[in-house]
Amino acid sequence: MRWILAMILATALLLLAAFETPARAEDDVRIQEEIWALPLPLPMFAYLVRPVGDGPFPLVIMNHGVSLNPTDRSFFPLVEFRDAAKWFARRGYLVVAPVGSGYGAAAIDIPERGVYGPFFSKVGKCTNPNFHDAGLAVAQVDLWIIDYMAAERRIIPKDVIVVGQSAGGWASIALASVNPPLVKAIITFAAGRGGRVGGKPNNNCAPDRLVEATADFGRTARVPMLWIYIENDTFFGPELSKRMHAAFTAAGGRAEYHLMPPFGNEGHFFIGSPDAIPLWSPLVAKFIDAQR
Repeated sequence: MRWILAMILATALLLLAAFETPARAEDDVRIQEEIWALPLPLPMFAYLVRPVGDGPFPLVIMNHGVSLNPTDRSFFPLVEFRDAAKWFARRGYLVVAPVGSGYGAAAIDIPERGVYGPFFSKVGKCTNPNFHDAGLAVAQVDLWIIDYMAAERRIIPKDVIVVGQSAGGWASIALASVNPPLVKAIITFAAGRGGRVGGKPNNNCAPDRLVEATADFGRTARVPMLWIYIENDTFFGPELSKRMHAAFTAAGGRAEYHLMPPFGNEGHFFIGSPDAIPLWSPLVAKFIDAQR
């Protein structure tokens, strides 16, 4: 019952701003924000923002990161990367930002007993992490969303972009390895898994294994990608991210790498700040335009 009330409240708050007037003259696309319950094989909620109108529209999927703490997952925001999603919507995209199973209002089944919803993207122990399968697990959700939105005739076929941050970026790299025919481009921010073990900065869980898994994905990935990292990211710092990119491209993957200057106190959460949009949007706009 508690999670239902949370969903009703979140929906009501979004409806207050459902139709938004552009803030600048050049932003001449009015957008509409919604909350959907996606009837996927593993049902989940999603934040959706799109231009006002019937569509169909090109699709952007935005994958969020992970927390290994179930209590933290229960407080996960229903709407993540709202400002970034609205930037894509104003460029004409329908944006779906799924809330992963085991997160937010869906994380708790029986709060009084501390029973939490399913969390299916674990990497296992640091001594033997399975980065590969954890990435593909979330990538499968993206494939379900693409199939569902295409079946509903909400999207323009073969015009899908996938965006991911942190573990969501890692899942996006995994998705590239299966080359979905409708996905034309993938963009990642601070992508990786196993960062800040024990809460310690620049303390990654098995970095060599992460680089190996990145190379494995690169062997089959042919989707054009844009990788954005930030100098003061204490989860996946410049040395590690450059190793990952080198391994991915040496194996055959296609990825542009950009290292942004330090941002705030922690660069890992770069995409979540509205102040970062003027910094990353020119790179992203140029990359997207190049895929037309």
